[in-house]
Amino acid sequence: MHSVAEAVARITEGITPLAIESVPLGEALGRVLAEDIRSPITLPHWDNSAMDGYAVRGVDIAGARAETPVTLPVLETVAAGAFPTRALGPGEAIRIMTGAPMPQGADTVVRVEDTDGGLTHVQVRHDRDREKNIRRRGEDLTAGSIALPSGIPLGAAQIGVLASVGQATVAVHRRPRVAILGSGDELVDLDHFDEVQAGRKIVSSNAYTLDALVRLNGGIPIALGHAADTREAMRALLERALAEQPDLIVTSAGVSVGEFDHTRAALEAMGAEMALWRVRMRPGAPVGFGRIGGIPWIGLPGNPVSVMVTFELFVRPTLRRMLGHTRLHRRPVAVTLEEPVKIGAKLTHFLRAIVTAQPDGTLTARLTGPQGSGILTSMSLANALLVVPEDRSEVPAGERLSALLLTEDASLAATFSL
Repeated sequence: MHSVAEAVARITEGITPLAIESVPLGEALGRVLAEDIRSPITLPHWDNSAMDGYAVRGVDIAGARAETPVTLPVLETVAAGAFPTRALGPGEAIRIMTGAPMPQGADTVVRVEDTDGGLTHVQVRHDRDREKNIRRRGEDLTAGSIALPSGIPLGAAQIGVLASVGQATVAVHRRPRVAILGSGDELVDLDHFDEVQAGRKIVSSNAYTLDALVRLNGGIPIALGHAADTREAMRALLERALAEQPDLIVTSAGVSVGEFDHTRAALEAMGAEMALWRVRMRPGAPVGFGRIGGIPWIGLPGNPVSVMVTFELFVRPTLRRMLGHTRLHRRPVAVTLEEPVKIGAKLTHFLRAIVTAQPDGTLTARLTGPQGSGILTSMSLANALLVVPEDRSEVPAGERLSALLLTEDASLAATFSL
């Protein structure tokens, strides 16, 4: 049985970024840049005003105060998108808007709040802006410099940078196509919910959960449903998955050692290379990994919570590597327990927890409640997985452990990491 770290390493070591494709800039959000982007232009193109106000010479407003204002004639108004028509001389001012080019001769923009807002003459009532409030030519980018390096994830700011340098299309790594399938005679889709209400079946929630997780992590799900609890049915569904030519196959259930768990037998009958089976963790010990027809396969347990936890630990980093990310895993953060934690088996436990930022900048954690691997609502309440090492059977309140944040909450993400 492998440790979590060993299992992650074994699964991801043979995974490489997928092929590069070109997509319109509007479709690049969340993708990973596959080439360096150099700016063809200098940004800003010219010195420009950082705020609405008046372009002046700093020497002309020295000593200005509310009780001793400096009055200057206003030559013209320059709006954003326009250009000055004349240079600024001694003792003169030009009314200027944010982003407008600076007139020749000016070294200062006085914010409008420090003036009377005059149109023909302006009273400057403070000199705190002397030689300030100017965005210098090229302070952002110079022509030929790297605007964004290869390997960077494209968020809103990066999309803006690419637009500013005229990058209408972007080279990114292809999104992985993920075949999703499960097994179990007890499962039905939502269109048969009447059988669930009658107490005969349960909804195949894993199918919907995995579909959502794949989408959230940049993949393209291929939903193949679930097989009956026979080796032949499982093999037929796996063959359907192969026919889709996916980049990854993810199964749920059927990887344990029960009488009706046929995934391993079906895979071996198809000539799969098995590299991993079972991990020292809870929930989710029955995890499998191998290759079938050259395509990586990750087998997850059947319990809903186990599916989500093992997806986070093993499938998510696999998808991120395929997408070209260099950081595969979430950074752990240090948390102080609000309550004692007691575990049973000597396994690494990943407990559903609520992490809260305290006024002093530290993080505290408490469990969401009962931790059964079938209690899916415990995951819906959690914003983190509390990591309890296998050698810590009891951890008292007030001690520190690490946690994996499952949220983008800035108040938590801004805290220190282990």
